[in-house]
Parts: sequence; structure tokens; C-alpha cells
Amino acid sequence: MATGRGRLMQQLWFGLQALRLPPGGAGAAPGTDREAAGPAGISFRKGPSARCAGRTTTLKQCAGWGRRCEQPSTVHPVSLERMPSEILLKIFSYLDAVTLLCAGCVNRRFYHLANDNFIWIRIYSTAFSPKRSNWKVNSAETTAVSMNLLSVEDKEAGYWKKEYITKQRASVKAALAQVLQPVNTYTGLPVKTKEALRPRWHSLIAKYNLSNLTESTLIGWDRLIRIFCLHPGLLVGLWKREEELAFVMANLHFHHLVEKSTLGSATVPYELPPHTPLLDDNPECGLHGYQLHVDVHSAGIFYMCGTFRSLFTKKGSIENGYVKLVVISFKNNTEHLPLIGKVGLSWRTDVFNGCIKSCSIMDVTLLDEYGKPFWCFSSPVCMRSSGPSDGPNFLGHTYYVDYVDSEGKVHMELVWIKETEEYFIVSLVLYLRIAKINHWFGTTY
Repeated sequence: MATGRGRLMQQLWFGLQALRLPPGGAGAAPGTDREAAGPAGISFRKGPSARCAGRTTTLKQCAGWGRRCEQPSTVHPVSLERMPSEILLKIFSYLDAVTLLCAGCVNRRFYHLANDNFIWIRIYSTAFSPKRSNWKVNSAETTAVSMNLLSVEDKEAGYWKKEYITKQRASVKAALAQVLQPVNTYTGLPVKTKEALRPRWHSLIAKYNLSNLTESTLIGWDRLIRIFCLHPGLLVGLWKREEELAFVMANLHFHHLVEKSTLGSATVPYELPPHTPLLDDNPECGLHGYQLHVDVHSAGIFYMCGTFRSLFTKKGSIENGYVKLVVISFKNNTEHLPLIGKVGLSWRTDVFNGCIKSCSIMDVTLLDEYGKPFWCFSSPVCMRSSGPSDGPNFLGHTYYVDYVDSEGKVHMELVWIKETEEYFIVSLVLYLRIAKINHWFGTTY
């Protein structure tokens, strides 16, 4: 293939030189052949003096031709767009699939030429030939492939390009499904998510409007910066003095992150397949059997990591479109948990770094009774001061953490124990939206 490409480029170069030079070749000038032949094409034998004079005349003509070449040429430049379609198709036939797709984005003509079925059927056959597959092809499938090769002209332009892209997407999905098959029993998420996330291409996951950086989205500050939180999970830091952008931090939950990163495009995000309700004869379906996994962390330091099983609620707990799911009860001291270490959100730029107190990242994964992810999010949160606690056993200052999105709410209450200098979680409650439960389980609460 390399030899053929070099020969083709050499022929194209000769063609370009022929267009740029005069009809007589590189050393010829206009009128040279006629002057050598004499009047009426009669040739004469010239002596030494005549040959010298002729040589001088020829040098002058060549010098004059060189000066004319230095002047701006009126000949139109030769470009790929002026080449015949046959030549362009020959060039396109040496391109791989990715380069051919890029060439089709140049202009309308290149787009139609890059959809040539004869080029794409060869790419398709090479990429998905039976020899390169892990599955065996029977005689019927082999015959079908042969018939497709014979009917290339009968297909509309771009048919085999679409077939190639569809087959590639299916191949990527199958490979990802195999990598993501092992599941963590605690979180219900794939174990090898990080292994599956490799640099591939740009994929649109979420859109944000940075003009909405108002006091309502402000979650914390220190002496240098202020940080804002935009849903879903985007953390934006602004310098206090100049109000310029300091850093941007995206917090993405692992649930469906691989699909969003590999199956989307730079302009269109990946759409999750429609959910099929999990029907059950239980009259309280969707109100029991939940499992919650919570992580509170920052910069690789985990302040809390807990799993809570067999969570349930009742129809009487439904209020204002939400159902209340108690995870840690305020009245049960044995359920209270500490936050390990000094809670703070670490940030770093090329020049400065710091830590914003009372802020952190919260990851929540709620599984249904079948072990499927029901509600997942990862977002920056901030502890805010509240009034004195009503509990008789708590003498420290109380704080709360709130998170709200379209599927539910999280409310956490903490107490600062001065003697041990640590926070204790004394209450953790989830509020699940009834519309989400009805959609997920097919119920009518």
C-alpha cells in the first residue's frame, strides 16, 4: 500500500509541474523551436559563430523566462477541490475510517465522496471479517456477506458507512459490558469503572450556565476564593479580588459514567434507555428493602464511609410528594457516627492552594430491593450552623447539611463535640420523591 501511495503522489506531482511549466519543458521558452527551424520550417547548418550566437540568444531567453517566472503568476492554483472525482476517490480509498469521516466534514462534495459504498464495504469487511471475530460464522452468514458484496451498487450512498458505525457501537457496548460485569456488593456499582474509563473522545455529559453564580449557589469561601455549586456536581472557584475564574471541579458519580463517556458525542449527550417498571404484588412495593452507601470525602481523604441496609418506610410517611426514609435516628444514640479528621474541601491551582472548612464532597448510592441503583449523585456540600439541639445528651454546637435535586432530598444533622474535636452525625434522613417511586416500581402512591 505504501508503494502504491508513493507512486500515486509522484504522478500527481508530475501533473502539477506540467500545469505550471510552459509547453516546451523546463528549459524551453516561447518561440525557441520556431527560431531554430527557420522560415517555413527549413533547417540550416550553422557554423561556430552562429552556434555561439544561438547559445547567447538562448541564455537571454532563459534569463527572460526566469524573470517572468518571478512575477506573480496568473495561473489558478491547483487544489484538491479542482481534482476529478475519480482521483479523489482513489485518494480516499487509502484512508482509514476515522480519517475518512473527518474528510467528509470538509465540504459538501467531500461528504458525498466519503460516503462511497465501495470504500466502506472494504473497511467494513476488514474490520468485521470472521477471522478477526471471536464467534464462528456459519455458511448461511457467509453467503449473506457475499451477496451484500455483490449488491453494493444497489445500496444508497452511505449505507455501508452507517452499517460500520452501528457495528462499531455494538462492539464497544459489548466490550464495555464485559469489563463492567463484576459488581461491588456494597455499592451495587461496577468494580472496574476506572479501568473502563480511558481517553477516547469528547463526550457531552452535562451543560452548565456560569451566569447563575449567585449567592444562592455559594457554599463556602476562604481568604482567597469563593466556591459555587451548580447542579449536577460542578464546583466553580472564583478569586475574591478580581472575580475571575480560579478553578473548575466536576464531581461525577460512577453510575452510568462509562456509558456517558463513551457512547455520547461532543454535541449530544448519551440518553439512558427507558426504564421498565419492576412489578410486584406486594402492597408496599417500593417502600422497603433499600440499601444506602454514603461517602463524605475530599482530595482522597474519606471522613465517612458507611453502608446501611434494610431501610424501609410506610405509606403514612408520605407527605408533600415525598416519602421519608430514616437512616440514622436522632433518638437512637447507638446509630450516631463520627466524621474522621478535620472536615474541609481542598483546592489547588498552579500557584495557590488551600482548604475551605466545613465543605466536602458527598457521594450517595441508594439501591432498591433488587440491588439496582435507584438514586445516585455526587455533589459538593457544606455544613451550616443551626440552632441549639433539643436532645438532652448534646451540649455542642449543631450543624446541618442539605442536598436537593429532582429525585429526592438529603438532610443530615451533626453536633460538634468540643472535648474530642470531632463532628458526630446524629440524624440522616432521605426524602424520596413519590413520582420517582411510582415510575420505578409501577405503583400509584
